Amino acid sequence: MRIAVLDDYHGVARNFADWSRVEERAEVSVYKAPLGNEDDVRAELQPYDAVCLMRERTPFPASVIEALPNLKLIVTTGMRNEAIDLAAAERCGITVCGTHSPGHATAELAVGLMIGAAKKLITEVRSLSVGGWQLDVGRDLYGATLGIVGLGRLGSKMARIGMAFGMKVIAWSQNLTDERCAEVGVTRMPELEDLLRESDFVSIHTKLSERTRGLIGARELGFMKSDAILINTWRAAIVDTMALIAALAGGHIGGAGLDVFDEELLPAGHLLHGAPNLIITPYVGYVTGRPKRSSIARRWRLWRVFSRESRCGFCLPDRSVAIVAVYATDGYFYPILLSKPPLDKSLNVFILTLSS
Repeated sequence: MRIAVLDDYHGVARNFADWSRVEERAEVSVYKAPLGNEDDVRAELQPYDAVCLMRERTPFPASVIEALPNLKLIVTTGMRNEAIDLAAAERCGITVCGTHSPGHATAELAVGLMIGAAKKLITEVRSLSVGGWQLDVGRDLYGATLGIVGLGRLGSKMARIGMAFGMKVIAWSQNLTDERCAEVGVTRMPELEDLLRESDFVSIHTKLSERTRGLIGARELGFMKSDAILINTWRAAIVDTMALIAALAGGHIGGAGLDVFDEELLPAGHLLHGAPNLIITPYVGYVTGRPKRSSIARRWRLWRVFSRESRCGFCLPDRSVAIVAVYATDGYFYPILLSKPPLDKSLNVFILTLSS
């Protein structure tokens, strides 16, 4: 079996997990640089049986999946990857797996971007580095209103951090309930417009779907206060990038912080680079040592589960959906989802014990 690990920008995939047991039974190739366009991806991955994806850096549409005759397994960091065509994977009989991520690193970065934008840190650091001094007046987080769009696992972490700063926290999403808000300790807003009008800071954490794609456009940005700050560390497509650039250029909002983009890598000539009052970071919210190490180690375990399935007759009924609780010799259970869409089939639960 041949395994390809893609987009290991930092060159840490081999260091963050012990691949020696895998390499006893498979040939592992790690790609640090992007493979290129879709034609390049199809050509390079022809011989591989399994592919490990680093988030959504390399798209896997049907045109790629269907052109890889040897591919049997796709493993991605995180439990959602919008870049994989799951329907195409199902048609081709390819198992798609995801790894759990604790999510705290993304919430931490969202707070960092919020502070950086509020204190105008980029401007002040640049001024000081050339012998200048203070250029502007920052603003406080304490007493300000933090609006959270999407109060799931990450949104609730962000809410609790905001409250620790003494912020008033409000939330909205299309299916958000009063019970969920009471559980987290925040106030539910009846409509997105209400949240945007009241918030001093808005942080995006809702799931990307057809309903939320382009959720924040020119109209919604127009509801925000002229000094409000928008933070997006979750999914770029939720915010209309060109509308955001126009709002920043026109001074219609106070600033923004972004860690996600419609394109990766962000081109050098992209208009975001020239937008005022904007802090941009290169997708660092997901990439910190502990979550990345955990994710790579779990992908290693996933491959062992998959290879054990092939060798010992372990298989998914109907090749559909299963939760595999892998009991490793470090004493922990690792819940892992192996999915074959559609995802509305009943779940099957297995427990495997892996030797060291």
